[in-house]
Amino acid sequence: MADNTIKAQMPGTFYRRPDPESDVYVEEGDEVSAGDTVGLIEVMKSFHEVKVEEDGTVSKFLVENEDAVDAGQDLVELE
Repeated sequence: MADNTIKAQMPGTFYRRPDPESDVYVEEGDEVSAGDTVGLIEVMKSFHEVKVEEDGTVSKFLVENEDAVDAGQDLVELE
């Protein structure tokens, strides 16, 4: 599989976990399948799941938890 990145669908705040007390959705090195959630983007108290479009392995996160992101910004690299 070619290298691939997951991009932000909208501007907002990126979160790697569903809430502060929970574990992160995925770690670097984890296998993911199409449809898996890797994070959330919050826009005005509304949360939108960031999902994987193709099977792969999470290579690295390109933004930190709670970073502000722009629409189209690369969030996660997959192998």
